[in-house]
Amino acid sequence: MQNQRVKSKEPPYSAQLQESFNTIMPPGMEPLNIFRVVGNNERVLSRMVKGGLLDRGSISIAQRELVILRTCAVCKAEYEWGVHVATFAAKAGFTQEQIRNTCSVVIDSEIWTSEQLALLRLVDELHQSAHLSDEVWEALSQSITDEQMIELIMLAGLYHAVSFIVNGLRIEQEKFAPSFPGAEA
Repeated sequence: MQNQRVKSKEPPYSAQLQESFNTIMPPGMEPLNIFRVVGNNERVLSRMVKGGLLDRGSISIAQRELVILRTCAVCKAEYEWGVHVATFAAKAGFTQEQIRNTCSVVIDSEIWTSEQLALLRLVDELHQSAHLSDEVWEALSQSITDEQMIELIMLAGLYHAVSFIVNGLRIEQEKFAPSFPGAEA
């Protein structure tokens, strides 16, 4: 891996930076590297923290994390994919096979529900064309409300932006986070 382009902030942190860390991190946990790097621009970090969609929204954790994992995979954002696998994949109920498949070029239709397949297609279509086909819209509208659709589309876009940050700045992997399947060696 190439070297991280911007150094991570180290303590002591400014009051504004500490406030952002307190908002985004569980009590007692050190700030993630992404936040310590983006913290070099305290305004951007503050906006990033306030604009996040990891709160309890209109979608389930499984829907949220599937969209995040697939978005990070298609954007080749290994850092963010690994953090979400380590932090949320078990809570979302994903199997190891499903986690690996989020990184596959060809999605295995046998291991996903029809709604999950439509969510994966949503991410792929938005990534490839910045548009969503009527076919995917219709498939999702069987179980997804308009409110949820807005959140899912915004989530895919937000994690494109996060992918740009982690890839553009070459954020170093967290020690606890897995690498993409096949990248462990």
